Amino acid sequence: MAVSQKVQTLTTMLTPAVVACGFELWGLEFFPQGKCSVLRIYIDGPEGVTVEGCSSVSHQVSGILDVEDPIAGEYTLEVSSPGWDRPLFHLAQYQRFVGDEVSLRLVAPLNARRRYKGAIAAVVEDGIDLNFEGQVIRIPFAQIDKANLVPSV
Repeated sequence: MAVSQKVQTLTTMLTPAVVACGFELWGLEFFPQGKCSVLRIYIDGPEGVTVEGCSSVSHQVSGILDVEDPIAGEYTLEVSSPGWDRPLFHLAQYQRFVGDEVSLRLVAPLNARRRYKGAIAAVVEDGIDLNFEGQVIRIPFAQIDKANLVPSV
């Protein structure tokens, strides 16, 4: 999964504050939109995530962002739980959900497709094996643009 330098910098900068609040920084998305940029932070914890937890992390992260000023212009900060259809950001997260169904959007077509939906069969050094329509397809991690778990009903 291609991660921008800005996202890497923000992740490194904000992880200690999230951990200090008792949460794991599940992932981070940054959408530069000129005056309307959005920084979305997903947090997770052993007891789940509450509104109070999001508020606490938001307060801590805002303080760091105000001092470090890594984002030019105005932006909106969003802090939330990953939810049932949680996005996946790192290979270790895929490992936690082997056997579960995931929806993927790729950077470029693989076998003439950019979208895949199937169960994670395995995590390998540079990607995942996906059960897709009765076959196992190797998908390089660097080719994954966006991935979300598919909630089981």
